[in-house]
Amino acid sequence: MSHRPGSGLAAVSTALLAMSRHLEVRDVLKTIVASARELLDAEYAALGVPDDHGGFAQFVVDGVSDAQWKAIGPLPRQHGILASMLRDAKPERLADVRTDPRFEGWPAAHPDMSDFLGLPVKDGDEIMGALFLANKRCPRPQGGCGFTEEDEELLGILAQHAAIALTNARLYERSRELTIAEERSRLAHELHDAVSQKLFSLRLTAQAAAALVDRDPDRAKRELQQVAQLAAEAADELRAAVVELRPAALDEDGLINTLRTQIQVLDRAHSARVTFDTCGIRALPAPQEEALLRVAQEALHNALRHSGAAEVDVALVRRGQGAVLSVTDNGKGFEPRAVRRAGRHLGLVSMRDRASGVGGRLKVESEPGKGTTVEMEVPGG
Repeated sequence: MSHRPGSGLAAVSTALLAMSRHLEVRDVLKTIVASARELLDAEYAALGVPDDHGGFAQFVVDGVSDAQWKAIGPLPRQHGILASMLRDAKPERLADVRTDPRFEGWPAAHPDMSDFLGLPVKDGDEIMGALFLANKRCPRPQGGCGFTEEDEELLGILAQHAAIALTNARLYERSRELTIAEERSRLAHELHDAVSQKLFSLRLTAQAAAALVDRDPDRAKRELQQVAQLAAEAADELRAAVVELRPAALDEDGLINTLRTQIQVLDRAHSARVTFDTCGIRALPAPQEEALLRVAQEALHNALRHSGAAEVDVALVRRGQGAVLSVTDNGKGFEPRAVRRAGRHLGLVSMRDRASGVGGRLKVESEPGKGTTVEMEVPGG
């Protein structure tokens, strides 16, 4: 493979590593296509992921400018050689794609292509897509294809790893969708438990005030003041839920400011006093910061909804190259072993998973009548 600019084990390794770095499906597709074109020194490369309606759900190209791509028009259909690759699941290596009997032409703005190499991208028996290259940048043998058997073998290796990368990206996106759905469901329950109750009380109080306006104006005035207070509390509850629903602005605000903002909102929205203290924290890797934020949110949720605490103290301090988060309340506490036996987890499993997922540890200390402390330590970068 030494005669090609992108050849060699180092080039293959670089291409495979590039694919493994991305988690978004679209990014994975773009990396696969760019890596294939560079590795085999082709002028054009593309990867199509079929839909169930004879077209492509996604179609990514490399070597075509944005202006060209826009001028070409709608995505191709599953016909001709592309359909053959998807249907028969076998490689196609052609000296001139334009002379193949299956060729059905292309739009006027489409670049001119001649020699062609295409392979299906498969995960077991499932055909996930079609990867193809055109116009090998090399002197072509008379009447032959510029792409060689060696190229086909190399692209086959890339296609196998592309299937793995694409499967992982799909699993990641599905996992993220489930996480978002679970978070929205939790917030819906919170809104029902907190805001709905306050709105119901507000409605009853307003009805009482209306009945008292004529016969007891002073009492009616007091009831209307209660209405105003209940409305303000309901608004704060909604604001707190919206803060949790929005993605944490860690990139823009950082962990400290994000935590401080959310804790200030919770302090206003609940009768318990919620405080935040921090010391010596440096920027941490993004996964650690996100895990700390999510564990803080879960621990605060437990303290404010279930413990009956009058005070909840959150602290984030530096320890070595990493950090330690603690959430302490003076609520009713619980017996951890009894909670596990009863099948209730209070989010402890989720918090432990988040901690271990970033190489950290979680410790929960609690007993009836003596409050609860949740402590999470994570390493630095």
